[in-house]
Amino acid sequence: MTISHAHLLESIGKGAASDGQPAKVYQLKNSHGMVATFMDVGATWLSCQVPVREEMREVLLGCDTIEKFTQHSAFMGVTVGRFANRIANGQFSIDGVPFQIEVSETGHMLHGGNVGFDKYRWNVEAASEQKVQFSIVSEDGDQGFPGEAKVTVIYELTELNEVKIGYTATTTKPTLMNLTNHAYFNLMGADSGEDCLGHVLSVNASQFLPTDELGIPFGELCEVVDTGFDFLSPKVIGQDLLLDEEQKHCNGYDHSFLLSEACLEGECAATVTSPDSLLTMKMFTTKPAVQLYTGNFLQGSPNRIDGQYDTYAGVALETQYLPDSPNHPEWPRQNYVLRQGETYSHSTTYQFLNNM
Repeated sequence: MTISHAHLLESIGKGAASDGQPAKVYQLKNSHGMVATFMDVGATWLSCQVPVREEMREVLLGCDTIEKFTQHSAFMGVTVGRFANRIANGQFSIDGVPFQIEVSETGHMLHGGNVGFDKYRWNVEAASEQKVQFSIVSEDGDQGFPGEAKVTVIYELTELNEVKIGYTATTTKPTLMNLTNHAYFNLMGADSGEDCLGHVLSVNASQFLPTDELGIPFGELCEVVDTGFDFLSPKVIGQDLLLDEEQKHCNGYDHSFLLSEACLEGECAATVTSPDSLLTMKMFTTKPAVQLYTGNFLQGSPNRIDGQYDTYAGVALETQYLPDSPNHPEWPRQNYVLRQGETYSHSTTYQFLNNM
């Protein structure tokens, strides 16, 4: 079942967000019939409907009401910042100056603190049928981060069936910046009842980052060869699920991969193909790493059809710097400090291809 984009546009705009105001919703369309939907709360990617054999296939997990959106804790489709993923104990230093960030119940920072960018109502700077631009100002000291940060996220839907996400940011003091989108994909249909484990995945990465049971890295990157983390050649996601000890404590994949340097020159970073082989998604990014998360704890998250998603309902590919990288300066290509006079600028593109 796929809810029509007209219904979604109407239903998500009813009700009130946490600030008492309704969400503002924007739909992008191209000439091939693809429709991508976004809202200002969390600068969220709400929906992505792709034509597959004369039918519309909803490939993005999400909600159809603002009430459901405020209930879930799975970060579905939101913009994550200032720093995506985890920072151990919420502590880091810049130029020898220590900082303490708001932590979750685990005692560590997750996705920017307790009130991260996913909780913001973003300003809408511009909107057309092909592009929507959101912005916020994060005050000096927000969640413990230094510097006033001005952040912009631009979503664009192209004629190549690409959803392009562009991020820019500036700051008044040296700070951390590591933005991502937390979309979950199911290329068989988000509300089809199928899980993501039958999808075929490749990741252009020869190293991954082992973590403890709370997602905090041990410190050393490891080779993927001869482990269940080897996606250098395409394989079914469920093939080696829970094969490794590193997977067992988090019920599946919830790990970062250091992408090949060739990805920075435009090479594909990851590819996902639906079990019926009708749809493929290719991902390109300027970020050095990607977090693979197989929705290991999605059970109970509200969906669009008056039900709930189950474990492994979707797969997330979150482009970012490596988790806890501010505490590991020895890791390569981790330019997580943004300084005055600089502009943080990164992009990630998801392209959807019909295999017919």
